[in-house]
Formats: sequence, structure tokens, C-alpha cells
Amino acid sequence: QVQLVESGGGLVQPGGSLTLSCIASENIFKTFSMAWYRQVPGQEREWVATTQNSVNLFADSVEGRFTISRDDAKNTIYLQMNSLQPEDTALYFCTSKGFWGQGTQVTVSS
Repeated sequence: QVQLVESGGGLVQPGGSLTLSCIASENIFKTFSMAWYRQVPGQEREWVATTQNSVNLFADSVEGRFTISRDDAKNTIYLQMNSLQPEDTALYFCTSKGFWGQGTQVTVSS
């Protein structure tokens, strides 16, 4: 059973930045892709980004504002979010190898 733990969410003003972390209990990110999703209550879960090896893909809604980095020694993948807007407000999840984390809340508001 792989555990994924997200952290780094919080309240930020429009135009601000946050960096989310996804830590895996096992070294899976070298073998399996990892994706970020977000969800607003009452709406479908929305794909945000996927990373596998050195290939990163982003949804059009975040392209150019979000980036991904990783620390394989720490089994951690980061989602750097810049120029945040109120529409980025959501619960952000990471998923890999069929496992999901519990999510971290991002709220963008003035």
C-alpha cells in the first residue's frame, strides 16, 4: 500500500505563488507516472499536470504558470504554482500507481 501525502496548500492572494509537495512512502516516481488533479466541491475532478521521467504535461488552464520539479532522493514531486487566480482555488491531489493522496487545499482570494 503506497501512501501519498500532499502538503503546501494555503491561502494566497491573486497573483501569488504556492508550491505543493507530494511525498510517496515508496520510491515509485522513477517507475510510475504521477499526476496532479484538483477538485472544487460539486464539480468533476480536473486534471492539472502529469510527470514521468523528464516529461511534464500541463492542462491548458495552468500551462505557463505551473511547473513541476522533483527530488527523487526524497520521493517527492513539487508543483510550483505561480500567478495564481481565484479559479485555481480547489483541493489538490496527487496520484500515482493507482493511489491517491488526501489532498491539500489551495485558496486564492484577496
